Amino acid sequence: MNGTAKFLLGLLFFTSLMTNIILICMFARKAAPGRNSCSPAKGESRSGGHSGRDSVFADLTAAEHDAVKRYVMTLGNLNVTDDPWADPTKNFLFLIDLHLPRKEETHRYLEGVGDKPPREAIVVLFRGSQARIEEYVVGPLPEPTYHRDVTVEKYGRYPPFSSRPISNWEYDAFLHHVYQKELSKVTTILEESFGGAADKFYAIESQPKGFRSGRRETWLSFCFAQPGYFLQPMGFEIFLDHSDANVSQWEILKVLYNGQYFDSLEDLKEKYEQGHVKRVTLQGRKELGTLMPRTKTASVPPLQVDLRGRRYTLDDNRVQYLNWSFDFGLSLVHGFRVFDAQFAGQRVAYEVSVQGVASVYGTSVGAAMLTKSLDMGFAMGSSAHELVRGVDCPYLATYMDTYQYVQTNSTRRVRNSICIFEHSTGHPLRRHLTNYISVGYGGLANSVLVVRTITDIGNYDYIWDFMFYQNGAMEVKVFATGYVLTTYLTEGSLQYGHRVAANAVGNIHTHFISFKVDLDIAGTNNYFLTKDMAYHEVQVPWSPERRVQVPKLVEKQLKTENEAALRFDQKIPRYLHIASNKTNKWGHNRSYRIQVLSFNGDHLPESVPEEAAVSWARYKVAITKHKDHESTSSSLYNQNDMWSPAVNFSSYINGESIENEDLVAWISTGFLHIPHAEDIPNTVTAGNGGGFFLRPHNYFDEDPSINSPDSVYLDPSIPSDSCELNPNACLQNEVCMPNLPAFTYNGFDEVIHI
Repeated sequence: MNGTAKFLLGLLFFTSLMTNIILICMFARKAAPGRNSCSPAKGESRSGGHSGRDSVFADLTAAEHDAVKRYVMTLGNLNVTDDPWADPTKNFLFLIDLHLPRKEETHRYLEGVGDKPPREAIVVLFRGSQARIEEYVVGPLPEPTYHRDVTVEKYGRYPPFSSRPISNWEYDAFLHHVYQKELSKVTTILEESFGGAADKFYAIESQPKGFRSGRRETWLSFCFAQPGYFLQPMGFEIFLDHSDANVSQWEILKVLYNGQYFDSLEDLKEKYEQGHVKRVTLQGRKELGTLMPRTKTASVPPLQVDLRGRRYTLDDNRVQYLNWSFDFGLSLVHGFRVFDAQFAGQRVAYEVSVQGVASVYGTSVGAAMLTKSLDMGFAMGSSAHELVRGVDCPYLATYMDTYQYVQTNSTRRVRNSICIFEHSTGHPLRRHLTNYISVGYGGLANSVLVVRTITDIGNYDYIWDFMFYQNGAMEVKVFATGYVLTTYLTEGSLQYGHRVAANAVGNIHTHFISFKVDLDIAGTNNYFLTKDMAYHEVQVPWSPERRVQVPKLVEKQLKTENEAALRFDQKIPRYLHIASNKTNKWGHNRSYRIQVLSFNGDHLPESVPEEAAVSWARYKVAITKHKDHESTSSSLYNQNDMWSPAVNFSSYINGESIENEDLVAWISTGFLHIPHAEDIPNTVTAGNGGGFFLRPHNYFDEDPSINSPDSVYLDPSIPSDSCELNPNACLQNEVCMPNLPAFTYNGFDEVIHI
């Protein structure tokens, strides 16, 4: 037989073998009723279990953004432009977002006893012609016919025009002014000290803008234009006054060079040439911040698969998952939020939402000395970007698009910016092995539903997780990653951090995160209850001469907002409850416990003028009476006017009764970050975060997860390979599974039998 014949015969055999394998697999799939392949299900699935009602919480669609913009543009008295590069003398349409209806009105609709509230948008205008900020409610959608100015209603005044966020035009203008006009004065210094012209450097801006209300003054800290430029400080900074709308009036107030201050660039140049400046030479900088892999990818991480299809369904922004149902959305200013969260058909939370992030930095020089960054001042929700499949979220998660209208003239579609997935935490939610007298095992794998988005602002990335457990608990977690902010190494700078590169110090800073939690426990008639323990001495009944110390339950109801404003620096009861006067089967008041996980640093002293803008961070938990006009803990305008903020959260706490009222819990969490060598090139999420649990506490008569279809039960009378009470025993028979070992259990052989 020649070579050609052998090849053809081999090819025929291989083809026949593959055909048989395919046919066998096809037959096996058909023969296994109820099983499917491991391919992902469609994220847009619509299924039974949804209420069928229209959501009042769904984010605005692109069509609704367009309709609102068209309406506003026709209002001749406003004379608005949608040019995203409009200068500050124009009337500019900055932002369009969903306007939430009043809670009482919405609540009646959700309970089926009221009409659906009109769907409306909130519109933010920068009225340059009048030098003020205005906010309008526009409705009804989808075709608006009315608008009303709600600025004073929300803030008690019109926020000063200087408190508006930096616009595209302004940012471009002050960079052009500095790079094209100012830095040309010190070309020789840039070449000799830093090895390049101005276009080789990036600038990082300071927050807030200056020292007092009404000003816009920014430190620009220059870094080498390389990957991870936050790690490449030059020790060269400029303090620019750009308060005037006329660029010709802008001026440089101070210059920082190698730890030395100068009144102007001309002053620096003159003293540099005279030899009165301590010079620096930074040539050939090494790339520190690149995230290019240093080793070849050798394997694929473990992959979690939904064997029989997803156990959650979506109806637009409404999720149904086992006993849970809820709406979700993304506020452009504040970030991710969940509404109308129900467990077993009962509303647990009306709203759980991110409110903002604040960071305070420590250093001895320049920009970082002033830095008190409030991410909501950058419209934090608008910084949600596309998530990377298999890294940012599990590969087989459901990915959802969002639509944003911020500083643009057309709606921006952000693909795959929210992900949803069911996740096994890898440990049991509950379990017990009875190994004495009677023998048996009962357990439940801890599978949770996770809804996630990630916001990227400047150097930091925040990962936001809202997690739903089978026992009726909800967890909210935030993790921080990204790049640390560094400053140039100078004398005394190691008091404020650690050296992380040749000339860079990672600066100490805080992360405070604010959340709003509007719980409705068996209705909206709730009160605030604390529980803790205290040792007390008791007489031993059978031995009266003896006394022992035993822990005792201590309960206390806090009846006013002032009593319930629990500061980080005070001893706080370990159990905090939003409770109802309604009781469970055993006569205990139904409640949900708030359990905060925080590793925060110290809050700004209240004597600091800027503290008013972040006064929410004084409190670990603060309970207030629900009011529609007290809807957020901060605002879009607090960043650039921290001294007289549009929203001062501390004003919400004014001694009102919180007994038998609709209550809101304001929760602060976070962590202190002292950067170290392992933060280079990238800060990891492990240990860098915070969050809180909302846990049922006497809310039910027993643990509702006992009814979970995932429960496993074993005893010696049941064969270990039986699937009846142990679905794991049959995993090896799933068509799409890899070659798994058979389930076995020999634990009962080791227990004590009596």
